[in-house]
Parts: sequence; C-alpha cells; structure tokens
Amino acid sequence: MAKLVNIKIEGKSFQVEEGLTILKAAKKCGFDIPSLCAFNDGKCSLASCRVCLVEVKGARGLVASCAYPVNEGMEISISSPRAAKARRSSVELLLSNHSKNCQQCSKNGQCELLHVATVTGARDNAYTGELTRTTLDRLAPGIVRDTSKCVICGRCIVRCKEAQGIGILGQEFRGFKTIVSPADNRSFMHSPCIQCGQCINVCPTGALSENSEINAVDKAFTTHKYVIVQTAPAVRAAIAEEFGEKIGTPGTGKMVAALHRLGFYRVFDVNFSADLTIIEEATELLIRMKTGGKLPQITSCSPGWINYMEYFYPDIIPHISTCKSPHEMGGAIIKSYFAETHGLDPKDIFVVSIMPCTAKKYEKTRPQNAAVQNLPDVDAVLTTRELAKIIKRAGINWQKLPEEQFDDDLIGEYSGAGVIFGVTGGVMEAALRTAYHELTGKEADIVAFSEVRGLENIKEAELDINGTKVRVAVSHGMKNAKPLLDQIRNGTSPYHFIEIMGCPGGCINGGGQPFVKPVFLPNEDDNILETYMKKRASVLYSEDEKQVVRQSHNNKDILRLYKNYLGEPCGHKAHHLLHTSYVADRVRFPGK
Repeated sequence: MAKLVNIKIEGKSFQVEEGLTILKAAKKCGFDIPSLCAFNDGKCSLASCRVCLVEVKGARGLVASCAYPVNEGMEISISSPRAAKARRSSVELLLSNHSKNCQQCSKNGQCELLHVATVTGARDNAYTGELTRTTLDRLAPGIVRDTSKCVICGRCIVRCKEAQGIGILGQEFRGFKTIVSPADNRSFMHSPCIQCGQCINVCPTGALSENSEINAVDKAFTTHKYVIVQTAPAVRAAIAEEFGEKIGTPGTGKMVAALHRLGFYRVFDVNFSADLTIIEEATELLIRMKTGGKLPQITSCSPGWINYMEYFYPDIIPHISTCKSPHEMGGAIIKSYFAETHGLDPKDIFVVSIMPCTAKKYEKTRPQNAAVQNLPDVDAVLTTRELAKIIKRAGINWQKLPEEQFDDDLIGEYSGAGVIFGVTGGVMEAALRTAYHELTGKEADIVAFSEVRGLENIKEAELDINGTKVRVAVSHGMKNAKPLLDQIRNGTSPYHFIEIMGCPGGCINGGGQPFVKPVFLPNEDDNILETYMKKRASVLYSEDEKQVVRQSHNNKDILRLYKNYLGEPCGHKAHHLLHTSYVADRVRFPGK
C-alpha cells in the first residue's frame, strides 16, 4: 500500500499518496487546477506550457503542478493572486503566438487552450508582436500538422514514444523559433511516421488533425451514381460519445439510421468483410502449418502496424498474412461481386469507409489495393470524428434517431466474430473460432477464447485443438510488439500465430476516434482515463454475445460468396481480390 502524506490545499488538510504530482493530488482532493494536462492525468506533460502554476509555501517561486511531487507537510495555494495572475499570463503568452481561426479549427468545441483561457480569464492581445514562422504539413494522407496552433506542450512527443516506441517528434530549433516536428522539420510523409494518429488524440489544440476527406465525399455525391458506405466495428463503440452519450454507449442502430438519412446508396457493415478476412487468414495459417510455410503468421488488419513493419522490420515480410484489411476486402467485393450481380459499372461506384483510424487514409492509396480495373478498392476514408461532423452538419438529431439495420444486400450478414475485430485480441479470437472448426470439424464448446482478451501488453496462450498445439500471442501498440518482432528476427519465436494492432487497445482507441478528455466529458466518472477502452470494448463483446451466428465460417452470405463467386478460400480469384503485398522501407504514400 502506498505511503500517505499530509498536505494542505487552500488551508484545508488532506491525505494523499506520496509521489503524486500536485496536479494529480489536487484532483483527488476535489480541485481542478487549470492545465493542458487533462489527458492521462498529466502523464504526457513535459512541464513546458506553465499553465498549471501554483504557489507552494517555502518554494522558490511558483511551481508547475504537473511535474512537482507532493511531500509531507506541503502547503499549496491554487487561488492566490500571485498564482492566478501567473497562470493567466502563461495562457496569454501562448495565445500571443497562436493562430485564432477557431471557427475553422478541427478542435472547435474541444480545444483545451480555449478552455484554460476561459478559466484563467486570459485577455486577448495582451501580448502582441511577431509570430513564429508556420509550417503547414498536408502531404501525408492521414495526418495534418499546423505549427501555428501548437503550444509546444510536448504531449505528442511523449505519446509517440510511450505508445509506439518510435519518437519521431521532437522540439526543433531554439528560442522563439521552436516548433514540434519530425527531425529537420520534415513532413510526416518523409519520416518514419506510421500514421496511427495517437499524437492527434493527445493534442490539446488543432495543431494535429486527420487529413479530412469530407469534401471528397461531398463531391462524390455529385459525380458518382452509387456512393456506398461501410463502417468498421469500432466506430459503433464510440460514435455516440460525439453526441453527448456516455462512453460505452452502443451506437450501431442510430449510426445506421444517420447514414441512411445522409443519402448513401447502400449502408454496409465491415463486419461482413471481417468474417471474410477470417476465412482467408485462417485458411492461410492452416496452409502454412501443413506445408511448412513461414511461421509465425502475423495478422495484417492494422495499417499502422504494416507501416511500422515495412519501415523497421521489412525482413519479416514473409511472416505477414497477405490478406488485405477488412475494409479493403469490402471495397474489392463491392466493386466486383456486388457490382457484377447488380449490373453496375465499378467506375460509377464510390466506396466510403468509416474508420476509427487515420492510417486507413494512407492504406487506401496503396497501389496494391486496386483489384478491379485498377480502381482503388476504397475511394475515401472518414474517421469517426468526421462522420459525426457530417451528421451534425446535416442537422440530424442523434437522440431522435430510430434504431435501424444495415442493408442486407448480398453482403449484409455478419457474425459475432466480425464484431470483435475492433478490440485487441479480437482478430485472434475470431480466427481461433474458425481454426478450431477447420481442424476438428466441430464448433468449439466455448466460443469466447478469454485467454486473448484484456489490455495486457502481451497476451499469449497455447491451445490443444484436436491434438494440434497452437501457440498464439497478441500485442497492441508498437512498443509492446517489439519484443515479439525481435524474437521472429532472431529465429526464436515459439508462436504459430500473432495478432498485432498499431494502436494501444486496438481500433477502439484508434487515432480517428472521439477525443477522450475529462474536461469535455462532465458526465463521466473520475477514472474515465483508466477504463474508457474497456467500456468501448464492452460494446463489441456485448454485440458478439447477442449474435445468433458467432463464427465467421457460419456466415451464410460468406458461404454464398465463395460458392457463387470466389471459389475456394485462398484460391486464385480470392487471392486476386482479397490479398495484397508489402514493400520495404519508405516506398509509400503515393499520389499525394
């Protein structure tokens, strides 16, 4: 048990855990010190913004509460005139070098800088003068960087290191010229950025944002006859948050209703394609196991992970499943099977994927993902946040929307296995359900493989399936995955199958999901930052449990697709439409 120390805040006595920062200790005692450390309770702070200054008795000068630990007998003043004035000045200095086009900013309504400016009473134009030269980087498909909105808080720098172990961001130049950027102020496109968007999730302003494709979708409605949308599993687990609902509120039915009202020709679920992915990926695994192919086989659903692999571990390409990610498979099937069955010209079809992920925006540009007439499998990718924007723009009242079903037209059915793709361990669990059937000819007595569930950094299990021992591992976030990859590189990996997702927690915590900031979620409980991924995951696991069909190989639409069109799994036609290839190093981001 942690040692407790006695402190005073505003003259009142409290007991808190030794070692906590003043900012975190104050929060536990019911005080919200203005700060730009609202994400992760200040964990991502480099104490550089000076917004959270407080007065500590006996200290030499004011201290940054996000970095200063409490100790026995400490007396803290938050509201003293000296501290309040200093915090206001800190915010005013940040504003003096900040682009104020708030109306057009991606963080409009969720800007932490604007929030602390209001709380501290910061005055506009309190300081005036020259502005730091701006870099506007729009080259990369997934992420936009605008230094005119950056407050140099360092949260993105720490997040890239902590979540991905990469650390492509740092402070460039000195003094007034300081900016946050990749080395030498390069574009994200020309750096080892995996386009995961985790930096966007922690940015307090609009300095980092997704490269929006809303205009491209708008144009498609005027230039294409058939604009078809498909939504990823994780989107339903978070979209309701954009409309004031609590984290963990299912949003499937209302989301579908909103998409119908937006005028899409068909509204499909990527869960169908997730089931298709499992059939192909499980078949590929069993072929490798039977023929002495490269093992372990590693999943290929996460484009952030694929980016990382191509840059840092290109030597393990033979271990990566050649399966496209589910939404790319969906796009290929829509422009082939669906189009041919309905007598449509693929050139008249525009496929929009709603994704929790900014790396998917890059993925759709890969030339390897153009299976039909050299057309891209997917034409546009919108994040969960972008979908919320177009729903609000259309004047659709979320709370009054009915619960509607996805369109059931050739590719409408999906299983519970497809639903859980959005959480770490979900792809593995779905694959095991089908692999068990393929190896035994029976359904597993227990459908849920709990061994691969949870948010541990690395989960591993050994399953005896009809005498065949299958060793598996699951990891999420590239920093966590690195030990598994090093084992493969060194020839010491004991596994047959490994699932890797680029984002911590999986797609439920993707770089395109709603922002999780306590200051903007007043209806949530205090431990939101420790539990939000579990709450989103619970939406997917709950939907899985409600499905009558919970195994991909029992999806009737999938069975019909193979019978009438694809032939056998991993066969010639399936390979042409549903599989891809990879490249070493930086041969990426074409056409931007």
